[in-house]
Amino acid sequence: MRGYTYRDERGVNVARARGIEVPISPKKTYEVLNAIRGRSVEEARTILEDAVALKRAVPFRRYNQETAHHRGVGPGRFPVKVARNVLKVLSNAEENAEYDGLDAERLYVKVAASGRGRILKATMPRAHGRATNWNEQTTNIEIVLAERKEEA
Repeated sequence: MRGYTYRDERGVNVARARGIEVPISPKKTYEVLNAIRGRSVEEARTILEDAVALKRAVPFRRYNQETAHHRGVGPGRFPVKVARNVLKVLSNAEENAEYDGLDAERLYVKVAASGRGRILKATMPRAHGRATNWNEQTTNIEIVLAERKEEA
């Protein structure tokens, strides 16, 4: 992930933030970002904080095989580690928006994208002198905030 996936449109003020090679699961990150995309910053923050506090599950739409159903959500999980890291990137984007002079009340998550990062290679010793790959996946996170247009 070299740069941002989002290209600027003329006349649209945006604030961005990225998390590069964060040691979290790409599949769970995909589901968490789907849950906050298009929502206001306050709603997104509430969803992530509730997932960290184990109050409300994040709906899993794609990677949900053998996933328990939760009331009002359907199949979902509580990806605490992912939600905590996405919350950091979201707060960085929010601070960038304040620095750029955007109205904090009208901000929403315009783009929430993730991609697989580099795999950190390691091995775990096993019995009889053997070894097994014990690799750590990393994820690149990108969040772009924009102001909602005023309705006439």
